[in-house]
Amino acid sequence: MTKPAHEIRKGLLKVRVWKRKTKGGSQYSITIHRTFRNGDQWKESTRLGPHDLPLARLLLDQAHTWILTVGQQATP
Repeated sequence: MTKPAHEIRKGLLKVRVWKRKTKGGSQYSITIHRTFRNGDQWKESTRLGPHDLPLARLLLDQAHTWILTVGQQATP
């Protein structure tokens, strides 16, 4: 299984940054997940509720900043 290039977690939300190499250089994509408990097991969902949005916005902004920082480091 491929591991994300970076992961940011806060509370029940998790943002993963995925890196893929292309002919033009590296490209990044983002996934966002909310963890929840189903009985004794922890699971993940891509569905967010309205109360998750402020934190999701913060985590997505942090992921964006990380991508910009990593992208600048890769530039000669």
